Amino acid sequence: MRNLTQDNITQAVIARFADTPDARLREIMTSLVQHLHAFARDVRLTEDEWFRGIEFLTRVGHITDDRRQEFILLSDTLGLSMLTVAMNNDKPAGCTEATVFGPFYVEGAPHYEHGADVANGAAGEPCVVRGHVRDLEGRPVAGARIEVWQADAQGTYDVQREGLGQAQARGVLVAGPDGGYHFRSILAESYPIPDDGPVGDMLRATRRHPWRPAHLHFMIQAPGHETLITHVFRNGDRYLDSDAVFGVRESLVADWVRQPDGSWLVEYDFVLNRAPAAPGQGAPA
Repeated sequence: MRNLTQDNITQAVIARFADTPDARLREIMTSLVQHLHAFARDVRLTEDEWFRGIEFLTRVGHITDDRRQEFILLSDTLGLSMLTVAMNNDKPAGCTEATVFGPFYVEGAPHYEHGADVANGAAGEPCVVRGHVRDLEGRPVAGARIEVWQADAQGTYDVQREGLGQAQARGVLVAGPDGGYHFRSILAESYPIPDDGPVGDMLRATRRHPWRPAHLHFMIQAPGHETLITHVFRNGDRYLDSDAVFGVRESLVADWVRQPDGSWLVEYDFVLNRAPAAPGQGAPA
């Protein structure tokens, strides 16, 4: 088609995807083109604005590496990450709610026995974390794999510190026969997401702050159950109602209680959802 105009170009582009073998990919690309073109028409996008947008995304790509994921930060701060989580984690009432994964997860975290100190030298006030992993019927999920990670008192994750040489404030535990878990770490503190790159420029240009309320990250996995990726937020934090990445859920807010020895204690029980039965099989026992 040679005579393309602003009125017919959208359908011409969509037609180019008609022979895409993967039906889901065809659906996604068709909708993407429709919405991108509709956005450009809606705001009357100028060529200068389009070039500035390309430059912004290029900067996001250039600053992204194995220690920093600027694309996740961009998705988080636009609410897209949390929208995707919400759409794909519609669990029965009583299950622990999911929230954003975040950009600071690291594979291969060290394994710890119950009661161990996962802080491993990270700066912060001492804190004990304990609770249980159960299913919807209240039964313990023995052997559940519990992975935890958090920022230190300066609001920094270990992966952000060059030359550290060891994991800090992150680790893996296995729930006991009663579904119980407990470990020592440091007090969760609020912190700003990295704002020295293009995402930070976007936040400043739109008069938004980069702060996240204090929280612990958890990823819990167990056979026959859906994987849970979530946070536990510290009650009373000033940023609970303005989380820069829109991740707070009321059910995930817990009390950190000061203990007589000056340390802190937080208790939280997780409830996992059963995994869907495989085709041709009944529900898990």
